[in-house]
Amino acid sequence: MNEEVKMEEEQIKIPETMPLLPLRDVVVFPYIIIPLFVGREKSIKAIDESLNKDRLIFLSAQKDVTDEDPPASSLFRVGTVSSILRMLKMPDGRVKVLIQGLVRASVESFIQESPIFIVKIKGFKENEPIKVDVELEALMRTVKEQMEKMLSLGKPYPPDLITAINNITEPGRLADIIASNIGLKTDESQQILEIESSVKRLNKINEFLGKELEVLKVQQDIQNKAKEELGKMQKEVFLKQEMETIRKELGELDDRAQETKEYREKIEKIKLTPLIKEEALKQINRLEKMHPDSAEATTIRTYIDWVIELPWGFSTKDNLNLKKAKKVLDDDHYNLEKVKDRILEFLAIRKLQKKTKGPILCFVGPPGVGKTSLGRSIGKAMGRRFVRISLGGMRDEAEIRGHRRTYVGALPGRIIQGIKQAGSNNPVFMLDEIDKIGTDFRGDPSSALLEVLDPEQNHSFSDHYLNVPFDLSKVMFITTANLIDPIPSALKDRMEVLQIPGYTEEEKIFIAKKFLIPRQIKDNGLKQDNIQFQDGALKKIINNYTMESGLRNLEREVASICRKVARKKAEGMKELAKITEENLNQYLGPIKFYQEGILKKDEIGVATGLAWTPYGGEILRIEASVMEGKGTLALTGHLGDIMKESAQAALSYARSRAAELKIQPGFFEKHDLHIHVPAGAIPKDGPSAGITMAVALISALTKLPIRRDVAMTGEITLRGNVLPIGGLKQKILAALRGGIKKVIIPEKNSVDLEDIPAYATDNIEITLVDHMDAVVKNALNYNLNNKDENGNKSKEHK
Repeated sequence: MNEEVKMEEEQIKIPETMPLLPLRDVVVFPYIIIPLFVGREKSIKAIDESLNKDRLIFLSAQKDVTDEDPPASSLFRVGTVSSILRMLKMPDGRVKVLIQGLVRASVESFIQESPIFIVKIKGFKENEPIKVDVELEALMRTVKEQMEKMLSLGKPYPPDLITAINNITEPGRLADIIASNIGLKTDESQQILEIESSVKRLNKINEFLGKELEVLKVQQDIQNKAKEELGKMQKEVFLKQEMETIRKELGELDDRAQETKEYREKIEKIKLTPLIKEEALKQINRLEKMHPDSAEATTIRTYIDWVIELPWGFSTKDNLNLKKAKKVLDDDHYNLEKVKDRILEFLAIRKLQKKTKGPILCFVGPPGVGKTSLGRSIGKAMGRRFVRISLGGMRDEAEIRGHRRTYVGALPGRIIQGIKQAGSNNPVFMLDEIDKIGTDFRGDPSSALLEVLDPEQNHSFSDHYLNVPFDLSKVMFITTANLIDPIPSALKDRMEVLQIPGYTEEEKIFIAKKFLIPRQIKDNGLKQDNIQFQDGALKKIINNYTMESGLRNLEREVASICRKVARKKAEGMKELAKITEENLNQYLGPIKFYQEGILKKDEIGVATGLAWTPYGGEILRIEASVMEGKGTLALTGHLGDIMKESAQAALSYARSRAAELKIQPGFFEKHDLHIHVPAGAIPKDGPSAGITMAVALISALTKLPIRRDVAMTGEITLRGNVLPIGGLKQKILAALRGGIKKVIIPEKNSVDLEDIPAYATDNIEITLVDHMDAVVKNALNYNLNNKDENGNKSKEHK
């Protein structure tokens, strides 16, 4: 064709050039009438151009449907020459046109691309009239029968489509009509449009119909099977099931089978006991039979993931080099020798005996002494992984044992979660603040810990979520507490309690120099040559700016000084900042705490006692006075019941020794006694001030002054016996800080002298007594029995 192409039926002359209309999501076939909505300005101009001429236009599909202004390169070259039968302008500016496809053609070249596409086309040479032989007749019948089957299977078609198809005898036309009505994708429709041979087009249509018919059959089977289960809330699940079955019929991978296969392979690789393996495989079999998107399938999948990820048989190798372990502990913490020795003993036993149960240790001490950080150092020294959970405020028993899988969002307890986090079955597991566990209607977490912290039971710890035993016997559990009393007795019995007392002044100075000051210098952007702390300044910070057994406030005060020096350095200061006792107030302000020291002179009725507080030892003044009255005893100073009883016992002892004290008969009935302990806003309790109260009373009654350089501590009985007390180390160190030269302690506390540092015993005379008479002789220089110096069994130790 050079000038024109002649259609056989309509005898419409097709020009060689015409406007082109790009189409999105649709391919127009010959013989087909279809409405189109045109909204793009360029397309509307192409319609106008066609209407102004011969109403013919070339329709070509876009390769990219998202392109608003497609270039020539993104248009298919094969399209359909069509006639515009009718045009209607819409209120929104769009144009609705009724199009009839006429003949296939291909674009030879683009004559114009703007403002509209003008193309030069070449028509397809349709085959000569084909003789319908037996084979072609069979093909045409097959295609028509497949269309009827698809209609019977529920495929929606126009009502008169089957009638029209049955009346068509030309294979090319039959192929085009079917292709435009069976809902092919744009690429598939374009593929059929580009086939020139009508027989080949019909064969391709037959292939598409065969696939679509199979899909419809599968869909009908699915609908029949799922009809009983289908409801309003199951439509989405049903559609996904259809897609899955279709993928299976097309030979695609079955995701569910692959998932369960991978789970079984992982279970086989893990070292599991027969009981645990049986439970895991049972859950995998259940998962295989469930719909993958059901809620229960998700729960089972989560459970299997937990079983796979837990370190059932994996243990880290212990560091059995005792020297190396000791060095790690010494580098991280100063002193704490008892705790370090216990860890080294455990490692030594591990070296000799491979199968040993992990110890259950409980570190008890005031805040800030390094209990938590000590646990981390122990893990480092042993070469084990470290896990820490806080029990403070925990009230739900399920936090320990986990929730049963019947609950929505169920998870294992914190113990199993910590084991998973560690990635080994023998970590150092720290349970922090065990003394602060609560109890309410949800259960008692401390009772749940009874199994966890018992080496005889925790080899088969049962978590409610796992529902299979997990071996915790290899775990080294370390618990921490500030006070031992709140811990239930059954739980306390399962743990080896190690007391971590507060640090002494010398220990704090050493730790500050080695750990705290270097860390704060680094954290505040300083260097070692920018700031220097003198020992006197550190002592003043410890005694007058902090009141604690630990080190937290000390580090805060050091950090405060470093920040101020950092600011001065940023402002241009270049000289070394020396922190001395004299200039300390420039950095920290006025002192916050005053320490009791030695009295200026010996006084009547004022005895020096020693007290033990959570912040360490303190000097305690006890005053007694006698006045005319009716024989009453007044006690002031915010005293507890035990301390009040000690005062009553001290008075009874003094009255029982009235003759030896040369007190006139009837004296106590005519005089009132008053015992006062200063710092009345601070609660005080305990029996250890008994002998101090007795000495203060005796001094007030006899008018004998008490030695100002003597301090004492001990419980008194009615018969004057002196009983042992606690916190001796802290009390001796408090006396040393206060300048006391002599300390009177109960004889039964002699075993505690081993814990007293040598620098303290070298500078303080320690006198051991077992009776009140010896206390009076040493504190008042008064012999109640008028015997020689050693008649009262007093013992002096220096």
